[in-house]
Amino acid sequence: MLTRELLDNEVEAWNSFVKASPCGDLLQSYEWGELKQRSGGWKPLRIGVFEDNKIIAAISILKRSIPHTGRSIFYAPRGPICDYSNTAALKELFDAVKDFAKKEKAILVKIDPAIKLDNHHAAKAIEEIGFIKLEDKNGFGGIQPKCVMQLDLNPSLDRLLLACKSKWRYNIRLAEKRGVTIKSECSKDDLKVFYDILKETAKRDKFLVRGFSYYEDMWDTLIVPGHAKLFLAEYEGEAIAGAISFVFGDKCWYTYGASSNRHRNVMPNHLMQWKMITWAKELGCKIYDFRGVSQNKDAQEDDNLQGLNRFKEGFGAEFVEYIGEYDLPYSKVWYWAWTKGKPIASTILKRLRRNSISANNYE
Repeated sequence: MLTRELLDNEVEAWNSFVKASPCGDLLQSYEWGELKQRSGGWKPLRIGVFEDNKIIAAISILKRSIPHTGRSIFYAPRGPICDYSNTAALKELFDAVKDFAKKEKAILVKIDPAIKLDNHHAAKAIEEIGFIKLEDKNGFGGIQPKCVMQLDLNPSLDRLLLACKSKWRYNIRLAEKRGVTIKSECSKDDLKVFYDILKETAKRDKFLVRGFSYYEDMWDTLIVPGHAKLFLAEYEGEAIAGAISFVFGDKCWYTYGASSNRHRNVMPNHLMQWKMITWAKELGCKIYDFRGVSQNKDAQEDDNLQGLNRFKEGFGAEFVEYIGEYDLPYSKVWYWAWTKGKPIASTILKRLRRNSISANNYE
């Protein structure tokens, strides 16, 4: 086995390996690293384990510097990509990550692979390397959602429609009857239309959105190459809802959604979801992932995310729980400051810097 960084002429081989993996995800694609670098603050680092000139394990890491410390953090969204039963390859991969961490002065590497909770073998392999399992019972459970809703796209479209709850089928037909149309061949000019609806949604539902330039970068790095698509629901000549879905290999992810405060009674979101499911099915995708839902599988009165669960479950999707986030610390002192010092972590890190903690100290 040979472990090294990805070469410029190996991008296609990298993406092909990630696409073919059961735990493959667009967030481990070459293009996602380019987007995060372009949008500011992150530097991609792609490491692979090779055998007979073929990739057998891979991890795309995003590096971010911690201001005023000379240190950094490593984060591999939905990584690594590998056969977790091949523990030798997994160890080789993280031995290399440790070398790069020392070079880049990283205090930790964080992972959250798309591995289901019942895969105890994978969890054991990760923990034997030294990873610490994190628990977050609030919200979606981490940087990436710990729990998602997934729809199996193997049945025919007719069967998929029948698998929807009756009210959902009714709302899909109602939207069509009322004259809602779904625009799937959007131009870059349509991105601003979507973004305006997204800001309206964010104000209503009280969440933050990135600046418009991020979505422009997403258009260039993901939508133009065919790894994502913008959809707009229109009614009486006005866009009233929108979504961006990612597609990579045989998986599709509903990633960004927005809806106007106007004309909600014509049920644009139900029809838009059905059209995106149809599109993913026609592309040959096997899984349509609705992304994050509440970690509480059963409804709870004080859980404000249950509406997401109900909406996504209505399309016949099933609740899937992943193993969650894991950290591999490279310095006990700095890792403690990073995880336990919030919201005073900045003060602690500055103090540690003044105390001249060795840059090569990886306890």
